[in-house]
Amino acid sequence: MLSRLKQVADELGLPWGERKKTCNSRLAQELGKWAESKGQGDKFHDAVFRAYFVAGKNIGKMDVGLSLAKSVGLPEEEAKEVLQSRAFRKAVDEDWSLSYRMGITAVPTFVIDGQAVVGAQPYEVLEKFLKECRVLRRDRSRL
Repeated sequence: MLSRLKQVADELGLPWGERKKTCNSRLAQELGKWAESKGQGDKFHDAVFRAYFVAGKNIGKMDVGLSLAKSVGLPEEEAKEVLQSRAFRKAVDEDWSLSYRMGITAVPTFVIDGQAVVGAQPYEVLEKFLKECRVLRRDRSRL
Protein backbone atom coordinates (compact mmCIF):
# COMPACT_ATOMS: atom_id res chain seq x y z
CA MET A 1 0.00 0.00 0.00
CA LEU A 2 2.74 2.46 0.94
CA SER A 3 4.63 1.82 -2.28
CA ARG A 4 1.45 2.62 -4.26
CA LEU A 5 0.96 5.83 -2.27
CA LYS A 6 4.60 6.77 -2.88
CA GLN A 7 4.13 6.15 -6.60
CA VAL A 8 1.02 8.35 -6.73
CA ALA A 9 2.75 11.07 -4.69
CA ASP A 10 5.69 11.00 -7.09
CA GLU A 11 3.37 11.18 -10.10
CA LEU A 12 1.61 14.19 -8.60
CA GLY A 13 4.78 15.90 -7.45
CA LEU A 14 3.79 15.63 -3.78
CA PRO A 15 6.42 15.40 -1.07
CA TRP A 16 6.80 11.94 0.44
CA GLY A 17 9.25 10.62 3.01
CA GLU A 18 10.17 7.23 4.38
CA ARG A 19 7.64 6.63 7.13
CA LYS A 20 8.75 3.75 9.37
CA LYS A 21 5.58 3.19 11.41
CA THR A 22 1.90 3.93 11.66
CA CYS A 23 0.59 5.86 14.63
CA ASN A 24 -2.77 6.61 16.19
CA SER A 25 -3.90 9.88 14.63
CA ARG A 26 -6.85 10.48 16.97
CA LEU A 27 -5.42 13.55 18.72
CA ALA A 28 -4.43 15.08 15.37
CA GLN A 29 -7.99 14.50 14.15
CA GLU A 30 -9.40 16.28 17.20
CA LEU A 31 -7.01 19.20 16.70
CA GLY A 32 -8.01 19.20 13.04
CA LYS A 33 -11.68 19.66 13.91
CA TRP A 34 -10.71 22.50 16.26
CA ALA A 35 -8.52 24.09 13.56
CA GLU A 36 -11.46 23.90 11.15
CA SER A 37 -13.63 25.72 13.70
CA LYS A 38 -10.98 28.47 13.74
CA GLY A 39 -10.88 28.75 9.94
CA GLN A 40 -7.41 27.17 9.81
CA GLY A 41 -8.37 23.62 8.85
CA ASP A 42 -6.64 23.56 5.45
CA LYS A 43 -3.37 24.89 6.85
CA PHE A 44 -3.44 22.52 9.80
CA HIS A 45 -4.30 19.45 7.71
CA ASP A 46 -1.50 20.30 5.28
CA ALA A 47 0.94 20.63 8.20
CA VAL A 48 -0.20 17.25 9.59
CA PHE A 49 0.17 15.61 6.17
CA ARG A 50 3.73 16.90 5.83
CA ALA A 51 4.64 15.98 9.41
CA TYR A 52 3.35 12.42 9.02
CA PHE A 53 4.03 11.49 5.42
CA VAL A 54 7.15 13.57 4.76
CA ALA A 55 8.91 13.99 8.10
CA GLY A 56 7.71 10.71 9.67
CA LYS A 57 6.57 12.38 12.90
CA ASN A 58 4.18 10.71 15.34
CA ILE A 59 1.12 12.95 14.95
CA GLY A 60 -0.55 11.12 17.83
CA LYS A 61 1.77 12.74 20.37
CA MET A 62 0.51 15.84 22.13
CA ASP A 63 3.74 17.81 21.73
CA VAL A 64 3.77 17.18 17.98
CA GLY A 65 0.15 18.31 17.65
CA LEU A 66 0.79 21.43 19.68
CA SER A 67 3.82 22.27 17.58
CA LEU A 68 1.82 21.81 14.38
CA ALA A 69 -1.00 24.02 15.69
CA LYS A 70 1.50 26.73 16.60
CA SER A 71 3.22 26.41 13.19
CA VAL A 72 0.02 27.46 11.40
CA GLY A 73 -0.70 30.36 13.74
CA LEU A 74 -3.12 28.71 16.16
CA PRO A 75 -2.76 29.51 19.87
CA GLU A 76 -0.72 26.73 21.49
CA GLU A 77 -2.30 27.07 24.94
CA GLU A 78 -5.80 26.82 23.48
CA ALA A 79 -4.73 23.76 21.48
CA LYS A 80 -3.42 22.19 24.68
CA GLU A 81 -6.76 22.80 26.40
CA VAL A 82 -8.60 21.29 23.42
CA LEU A 83 -6.53 18.11 23.74
CA GLN A 84 -6.68 17.90 27.52
CA SER A 85 -10.45 18.43 27.64
CA ARG A 86 -11.04 16.30 24.52
CA ALA A 87 -13.47 19.03 23.44
CA PHE A 88 -13.66 17.74 19.85
CA ARG A 89 -13.90 14.03 20.68
CA LYS A 90 -17.60 13.90 19.86
CA ALA A 91 -17.12 15.71 16.54
CA VAL A 92 -14.49 13.17 15.46
CA ASP A 93 -16.71 10.30 16.64
CA GLU A 94 -19.51 11.70 14.48
CA ASP A 95 -17.17 11.88 11.47
CA TRP A 96 -16.19 8.24 12.02
CA SER A 97 -19.84 7.21 12.35
CA LEU A 98 -20.69 8.98 9.11
CA SER A 99 -17.76 7.23 7.39
CA TYR A 100 -19.01 3.83 8.54
CA ARG A 101 -22.56 4.61 7.39
CA MET A 102 -21.25 5.70 3.97
CA GLY A 103 -19.14 2.56 3.64
CA ILE A 104 -15.86 4.44 3.52
CA THR A 105 -13.07 1.95 4.09
CA ALA A 106 -9.96 3.67 2.74
CA VAL A 107 -8.11 6.93 2.84
CA PRO A 108 -8.07 9.25 1.25
CA THR A 109 -11.75 9.38 0.40
CA PHE A 110 -13.20 12.50 -1.17
CA VAL A 111 -16.94 13.07 -0.65
CA ILE A 112 -19.00 15.82 -2.23
CA ASP A 113 -22.80 15.87 -2.14
CA GLY A 114 -23.00 12.17 -1.33
CA GLN A 115 -20.67 11.10 -4.16
CA ALA A 116 -17.28 9.63 -3.31
CA VAL A 117 -13.92 8.78 -4.78
CA VAL A 118 -12.15 6.20 -2.62
CA GLY A 119 -8.43 5.63 -2.28
CA ALA A 120 -5.39 7.18 -3.90
CA GLN A 121 -6.45 8.00 -7.44
CA PRO A 122 -4.72 9.48 -10.48
CA TYR A 123 -5.04 13.23 -10.94
CA GLU A 124 -7.39 12.76 -13.91
CA VAL A 125 -9.89 10.81 -11.78
CA LEU A 126 -9.92 13.52 -9.10
CA GLU A 127 -10.16 16.30 -11.67
CA LYS A 128 -13.14 14.59 -13.36
CA PHE A 129 -14.82 14.06 -9.98
CA LEU A 130 -14.43 17.72 -9.04
CA LYS A 131 -15.71 18.90 -12.41
CA GLU A 132 -18.74 16.59 -12.18
CA CYS A 133 -19.46 18.03 -8.73
CA ARG A 134 -19.01 21.58 -10.12
CA VAL A 135 -16.18 22.46 -7.75
CA LEU A 136 -14.37 25.63 -8.76
CA ARG A 137 -10.63 26.16 -8.60
CA ARG A 138 -9.44 28.15 -5.59
CA ASP A 139 -6.47 30.51 -5.40
CA ARG A 140 -4.11 28.62 -3.06
CA SER A 141 -1.78 31.62 -2.82
CA ARG A 142 -4.20 33.09 -0.29
CA LEU A 143 -3.94 30.12 2.09
